[in-house]
Amino acid sequence: MSEAVLLLAHGTPNALGEMAEYLDKVTGGRAIPREVVEELQHRYRLIGLREEAGATPPPLTHWTLEQARLLERNFLANGLKTKVYVAMRNWHPYIADVIAQMRRDGVTQFRAVCLAPQNSRTSVGLYRKATLAAAEGIEVEFIAGWAEHPVLAEAFAEKLRKVWRPACDEAGRKVPVLFTAHSVPCRTVMGDSPDPYPVEAKATARLVAERMAGDGLTGLDCYFAFQSQGVSGGPWIGPTVEDTLKALREEGHAGVVIQPVGFLCDHVEILYDIDIAFKELAAKIGLELWRAESLNDSPLLIDALADVATGRYRAGVVETVAAAGV
Repeated sequence: MSEAVLLLAHGTPNALGEMAEYLDKVTGGRAIPREVVEELQHRYRLIGLREEAGATPPPLTHWTLEQARLLERNFLANGLKTKVYVAMRNWHPYIADVIAQMRRDGVTQFRAVCLAPQNSRTSVGLYRKATLAAAEGIEVEFIAGWAEHPVLAEAFAEKLRKVWRPACDEAGRKVPVLFTAHSVPCRTVMGDSPDPYPVEAKATARLVAERMAGDGLTGLDCYFAFQSQGVSGGPWIGPTVEDTLKALREEGHAGVVIQPVGFLCDHVEILYDIDIAFKELAAKIGLELWRAESLNDSPLLIDALADVATGRYRAGVVETVAAAGV
């Protein structure tokens, strides 16, 4: 084997007892208050995580591994015998460990694709750093940002279409769509080289909305907010979903459909933040809330990943690092 594909994801603990160690990885060793650890354990407990790891992996790990399996199957169907590896930045299997295995397997070059389509220094940039640090002696094509892939937009539109029209029928009127992406610290988008993330996240939403025009969705029906701001303090970019939900209710809306376009599968930011916390807030203020299903094992998502991973689609930022070093 000489060529491979490496899918990169954030990572998630396999058990509640691993939360403190996991958060230590996320923050780079910065001290986390005990109450923050306990709050996150509470959230993960509500979405099914147990005190000790069980036979079933948590949703993020499950769906990431499934996406890799489906991508490899897509390759085979198209005559490519390319192995797909999965690595996580903040939990097992760690990037360094997986690349070490790739080296033992005889991989001499690979494409690294982040399962975060929108490029940001706080996510993609950190994946890049960890990947290149571990890949000395291997040629790496690192793909940063594929937010405007047309098939990715159609994958999101397919999921939105299934919930938006029924929601409108149930409400007896057009229901606004609130697109969301994970927030990032304000300091990320400042400086001499502004972070592209907010622009790319909104670009994905715009492309999805365009594909819904035939269903009656217009720009006046669409909103955008950032969710899941850090619980450990510090200013994060907005507007927040919470403030936007309240504003929609004040405008007279009785319902809203949320579609998180910054995530490719179910995990705590969807299963807890949207399905539990935002739904509770919406009910409290008299707003019906529906959510578009996550992409998870969407065939269209796998097609988009195959385009990116084979180079058929040239993403926004592609960096090739020769085997001589980084």
